[in-house]
Amino acid sequence: MRLTHRHIEVFRTVMLAGQVTRAAELLHTSQPTVSRELARLEQLLGYPLFERDKGRMRPTVRAMALLEEVEASFVGLDRIAAHALSLQQYTRGRLQLACLPALAQALVPEAVAAFAAACPEASVTLLPMESLALEAALTEQRVDLGLSEHDTVPDACLQQPLLRTQEVCVLPVGHALAGRQSLSPTDFEGMPFVSLAPADPYRQRIDQAFSDAGVARQLRVESASAASVCALVAAGLGVALVNPVTALAMAGDGLVLRRFSVPISFNVNLVLPQWRAVHPLRDALVAALQSAAGRVQQRLDALVGAD
Repeated sequence: MRLTHRHIEVFRTVMLAGQVTRAAELLHTSQPTVSRELARLEQLLGYPLFERDKGRMRPTVRAMALLEEVEASFVGLDRIAAHALSLQQYTRGRLQLACLPALAQALVPEAVAAFAAACPEASVTLLPMESLALEAALTEQRVDLGLSEHDTVPDACLQQPLLRTQEVCVLPVGHALAGRQSLSPTDFEGMPFVSLAPADPYRQRIDQAFSDAGVARQLRVESASAASVCALVAAGLGVALVNPVTALAMAGDGLVLRRFSVPISFNVNLVLPQWRAVHPLRDALVAALQSAAGRVQQRLDALVGAD
């Protein structure tokens, strides 16, 4: 015979209940069973835990000392049990969200703030990545979800639209073209223009739109960052076309937004890896991203008009 958890459970219940009859009720068993388990425990320990007198049981000094140790153990067990029950609602844990740098600066912060307010015990790791690294992280299932501008779905992933909009014109406050609601390529003839980097696919589509219209611009400054392009425009170095999420985040800080007559689509897709274990809070973060995208669209429509 060896000491078991059942022996300790019976001993603790008797000590807390103060009598065998009540302990038996709490343990959903009979009084003789409880008495028998206590006798076995005392036999194993080699000393009495209770003084028995005319049907009454009084704990010994050894019993009181043993209870202190048992209670310390049960406190740990209760903590584990409470944590296990809390996992039913699972309000903790860390999610990994990968996205392009431009989205990490605008749209995503608003969504993460809303998610943090709804799930204050949860954590988010935001991983800004360029397109190739982003696609690899999603394909290899290294993140819980991602935001992509490409319509091509990474392997082993599901993809759904999050935001559907167009590139917008950004102008310095007080610029001659700021009085118009919509601008066409010919409006930019001969004007200083701040461009994205030559390898940027949006730069290439923008250049193509002006080439098709036969419009020559002064290509004086360029930058690989849409946020930097907006800052350069606000500083008076020219006008530009950039993604509307970044432009909207910087609007009002020396910058105004206007619609461009040639549609250059800017799409954001939500990408969900399918082989990675689904985090219980992923849907909550997805909902926060969807709400943030909806608010971005509303603010953008208010500034440049709806399609």
